[in-house]
Amino acid sequence: MLIRENPVLNRELLVTLRSPRSFVLQFFYVLALGSLVYFYWPAGEDGARQVSPGVARRLFDIFFLGQFCLVALMAPTFAAGSITGEKERKTYEMLLASPLRPRTILVGKLLSSLSYLVVLILSSMPLMILCYLLGGLLLSEITRSYLVLILAAGTFGLLSIACSSCFSRTSSALVVSYLVILPLAVLCIMLTRTENTTTRDFMSIAVLPPWCLAIWTALEIVVNRRLLHPPDVGGQGKDVIDEEEEMKYAIGVVIDRDLFPDKLFAPAKRLDLMPDGANPVLDKELRSEIFSQGTLMLRVVIQLSMFLSIPLMAGLLFLRSDQAAYYVAYVLTFNMLVGPVFSSGSVTQERERQTLSLLLTTLLTPSRIILAKLLAALRVSTVLTFLLTEQLLLAYALLHELRGRFWTLIVFLLIIAVTCLATSSIGLMWSALCRRTSTAMVLTYMTLLGLFVLPIGLGWYLQGIAQESSLTPQRLAALTVTSPFSAAMSVPMHVNRPDGWTGQSLTIHTPPLVPLGGRVYAPVWAIFLVLYPILSAIFVGVACLAFRWRWWRAGNVV
Repeated sequence: MLIRENPVLNRELLVTLRSPRSFVLQFFYVLALGSLVYFYWPAGEDGARQVSPGVARRLFDIFFLGQFCLVALMAPTFAAGSITGEKERKTYEMLLASPLRPRTILVGKLLSSLSYLVVLILSSMPLMILCYLLGGLLLSEITRSYLVLILAAGTFGLLSIACSSCFSRTSSALVVSYLVILPLAVLCIMLTRTENTTTRDFMSIAVLPPWCLAIWTALEIVVNRRLLHPPDVGGQGKDVIDEEEEMKYAIGVVIDRDLFPDKLFAPAKRLDLMPDGANPVLDKELRSEIFSQGTLMLRVVIQLSMFLSIPLMAGLLFLRSDQAAYYVAYVLTFNMLVGPVFSSGSVTQERERQTLSLLLTTLLTPSRIILAKLLAALRVSTVLTFLLTEQLLLAYALLHELRGRFWTLIVFLLIIAVTCLATSSIGLMWSALCRRTSTAMVLTYMTLLGLFVLPIGLGWYLQGIAQESSLTPQRLAALTVTSPFSAAMSVPMHVNRPDGWTGQSLTIHTPPLVPLGGRVYAPVWAIFLVLYPILSAIFVGVACLAFRWRWWRAGNVV
């Protein structure tokens, strides 16, 4: 009953694995891996592709890191909506009222969520074996890598399901899952990819499995208890959560609408009449919509982000101030995860609540509605993101070597602000184009990964064949102009000299410049700051056109 005759597992597998999209995605995934193997081999003088153990080792590292990132990014996508989807479809009470035990429901949801992800991981096994046959690798290394991937998939999937059981919306469960999983993913990579082979084997075989089993047991107890004694059943009449009642049981950070900086992203509810000329959509989004599902998600996000920023501030700002760009990358990652939550559901939630027709029949123009949605989402995500820049301002105020290059702080803040604009506009565009919030959010994250992360991975991959090709550092830098992470890394910082350094002179590392034509060159961060306001305007324009099309057909909207 737990696995073989599990109705939840059978139903989910039939829906997922029989979908034509699953076969298409698997085909392109294997095709991409095969192309990676083919084009990575350096060509000899006679045109034949020569293979060396070093190349096989680098390919193995690329495969492992790529698949580990795939697990860390895709596991929440599949699992975070497993229980919240039942709540959104109003079938959660029916599932709990069935004769299925909570453990059966949990196992069915977990295996169905991760089954397709495991199929994708196992699809790369023939290519891994090819790397083994080329030499330079041990079979135990490949076995250990797949063991780490399976343990990571199970741990990340259970964490996502636990978050899904605690929230009522998939968007909230997804962003909290990412904030919890990404630090664990970085820690796992650091422990299992060390240079010392003995330490790596010990961590992968002796340390990681017991800790994963302990986490699985704890998460199973938590989820089973919530399914056996659900505190959030009876969705009728509970769609809007009372803030005052929630604050009585709040733990940790408490959001007060009347205090700074809470009032910047959560102004107090309006008790008087709205002034003439005010945008009612903007007022409604800021004062009511954000907290209609309570403050739990925001409080968890703020506490987790602040908790992670403390060790990063110590290590990347005060101990190694020349690595300040990496702390900025952490802030950018936070906005990349949190920003779409407030924008990708701006229009789709109106459709899901069946209020889009009412909104379209008002006297407000489509452009005014879209602009209000954008400003509300941008205001909240920007304020939450800039809360993490307090540590950056503190470092520039206290450290002499950073005060000497104060202009880099302005560049960092501009990169963060432009990234906030980009994530909000991309989420708003997909919200206007899609019919479901979950679909819009997944497409938003995929777009952000393609624009922000993929160029860096592609540049790292091409570095391995740069010597055998005509790729120069300038051309490699040109491939990463769409990534805010690359823009932050391109800001020239000083090299820290703790031994006998008097602070009088600084050695500046000059990143490669991007050729713009002729003898004109520009740094990556300057191109990024010019490029993304234009792209954001295009994204918002597409959202306006899509929403205007709905406005023209308001009578046909269901």
